Amino acid sequence: MISGNLRKLAADSNVILSAVIGKAALQVFLRPTIELITTRFNILEVEEYIPRLASKYGLDGRSLLLQLRMFPVAIFEEKHYRSHMPEAARLLNERDPDDVHLAALALKEGVPIWSNDRDFEKLSLQVYPTAQLLKLLEGQKH
Repeated sequence: MISGNLRKLAADSNVILSAVIGKAALQVFLRPTIELITTRFNILEVEEYIPRLASKYGLDGRSLLLQLRMFPVAIFEEKHYRSHMPEAARLLNERDPDDVHLAALALKEGVPIWSNDRDFEKLSLQVYPTAQLLKLLEGQKH
């Protein structure tokens, strides 16, 4: 059984991109017991980077965009988490202001962040990089 704090995760752009191109992060998206959420801001960022990744890995960009749209991830608009933007900005603005949206969503929903971004390190938010998350999930039943 999956522990309570791993039932729902706020997915960062880097793990979504990794999953789209078929890397290890895809394993998390394939687990029906985990609810994944993200922000519209992060999805737009992923869509912006897909052409570069497609070119880098010799993949079809349109196929990657279609795959992204099929991922089981709930996308939240800023109005949903706007109330937590000031706190998220206080925590992250000096590191990477692009991470503020996901941090605000995680604060609003009370869930950990799934990210390989080192900008989230040493914050009061619980963050799981993909390797650590997969290791934790390996020891748990689906």
